Amino acid sequence: MTLITRRSVLIAGTATAGAVLVPAVSATAAPKAEKASGTRISVASGETYEVSATTRVSELSIADGGKIVAPDGSSLSLTVDGVETGQLLTATGATATLIQAGTYRGDVVLTVAAANEVTYQTLTFPFRQAVYVDGDGVVKDKSVLAAALGGKLTDAYARNVSITSTGECFDGVYVQDATYTLDRPTISLTGNGRSDFAGYGAAVVGDGSATTLVVDGARIDTKGVVRTAVIADDGANVIVKDSVLRARNGVLPADYQATVETPYMESVPWMLGLDGNVRATNLIGANSKATYLNSTIFSETWGALSVEGGSGLKLTAINSHFGNTGEYGYGTYAIGDATVRVLGSRLDVGSYATIIAGPAAVVHYGDSTKAAVSALNTELELGLSKGELASIPVRNTVVNSGHFGYMFFGTGQLTLDGGTVINSERATFLNKGQQTTISVDGSQGARLNPRDGIILQMIELDDPGPVPVNGKMMNIGVYTEPTGDPAKDASFDPTAVHTTDGAATFNSIALKGDFYNGMRKGKNMVLTFEDASVEGVISATTAKHRVSSIDASTFYELGIVTNTVGAAVNNGAIVQLNSGSTWTVTGTSYLTRLTLAADATVKAPRGKKVTLTVDGTATAITAGQTYTGALTLTVG
Repeated sequence: MTLITRRSVLIAGTATAGAVLVPAVSATAAPKAEKASGTRISVASGETYEVSATTRVSELSIADGGKIVAPDGSSLSLTVDGVETGQLLTATGATATLIQAGTYRGDVVLTVAAANEVTYQTLTFPFRQAVYVDGDGVVKDKSVLAAALGGKLTDAYARNVSITSTGECFDGVYVQDATYTLDRPTISLTGNGRSDFAGYGAAVVGDGSATTLVVDGARIDTKGVVRTAVIADDGANVIVKDSVLRARNGVLPADYQATVETPYMESVPWMLGLDGNVRATNLIGANSKATYLNSTIFSETWGALSVEGGSGLKLTAINSHFGNTGEYGYGTYAIGDATVRVLGSRLDVGSYATIIAGPAAVVHYGDSTKAAVSALNTELELGLSKGELASIPVRNTVVNSGHFGYMFFGTGQLTLDGGTVINSERATFLNKGQQTTISVDGSQGARLNPRDGIILQMIELDDPGPVPVNGKMMNIGVYTEPTGDPAKDASFDPTAVHTTDGAATFNSIALKGDFYNGMRKGKNMVLTFEDASVEGVISATTAKHRVSSIDASTFYELGIVTNTVGAAVNNGAIVQLNSGSTWTVTGTSYLTRLTLAADATVKAPRGKKVTLTVDGTATAITAGQTYTGALTLTVG
């Protein structure tokens, strides 16, 4: 039989002075009854000790098999010298936490707070947070103020407040349907979270359509599984300015099984070509907005600025520096109908600047011009004054990627303009069998610099997908390279432009690199050049991965292929050279349609000659003409 003991030893109240809320551990003038410094709580093995109200002692001892809990409808948090600690999840995949056996000494505060239960899909998470804010201000009954040290805490803002946690699933600040400002907070969370779709274990959460949360001058450092720095959810408008956010991986539970089921997901699906178990930020829900201005945001791997599910989401980075400190990871993620804008920023990413997951994502990389930032200030309700707007310098965007520039595994629209520079080790654009609308405007100096010399690579989707196991979708699939030649699809026309094709337009830019369509099923690569020059191979191809089988242990092989150019089967290559455009053919290229404006040119490198055959017949290349069929351009 379990012994249940209900006790309350020395209740420490929270002092107030006008609108200023003094955190409990800052209120050194405790009630007279607290002056007995030797006060202790001891929980024996087999005993369940219930704390009925917030309690301060000098020592807490819990024997193995003992439990210390709060009354039903309440949560219990332990702080020692102002640091939340001791709390761990009761099991892998569980939502509840429990203070662990051990001896805790110092300024020990057991805070009993009203429950803050947050439901995400099939699960309900019992949130605990240092500061809980709603439309009326800070809610003391839902806050663990013993963990909010220093500074000034009011119903409208928190200034210079410090929050530290070494327990699991403890949030720093949770703002629900309120207007609030976090001014120069310092938040450090070490230990695992549980869900970055719900925000369980995050440093800062803005939730609800009535929320406008400004985070200004923050220093946020997290280390732990899904221990996210900032989350905007359910219509909130979260604005992060002049802040530094860093998220580092934790250690997954030994019995954790990787899944794509979001209530249980605690690591990135490896099928994206990534690893890691924490992303720095997340934007979720319906019509939520997150803006990062003049800030530094880095995840170790996985992702820096994420958008995950929902609808009408808007993610914006202006004059910020973000990316990954590890080998793999993305800068931004775009799914659903999300709008992602990156202006005047620098990205140092492990794998991709952006993963575009569709089905209607819109992504724009460009300059932080005065007009663009002013328009966003209005659209996103950033609240920047004229002086603040005037002080924002105009910058271009620079991407440095250790692998690819952009990866499409869903339908999406991508625009690059201004002075944007994309430096990548591999292809600038990796299209995994998706309908795309890519637009690159080089009139203001935009440049594409793939080190492997490939600007656009189209391949079949190499995501093996999850596998159902006992009713759950688990990440144990294996990608197997198809063998044999693709069968001709008589219903697909490789010479025509379809709305489902992979399309890209390049305007007023000088390009040096190759374009390959390695699709096996019906999808054309449609390239349009406007007042542009391109030097390279443009061709249908057979694309093969370096290894024939890819699983979780070799995730990094995804997307990496070799190309063997050849006649198109179901993978047409369509090129339109509009006015003022030139294609310098550097190697044998297999097309299905070539259209030349009256002043467009197809030529070979200096000292060489390019020839064209159409369905095997040698044909002169003449400006103003269109050629359709099996086109082969060779350089001799």
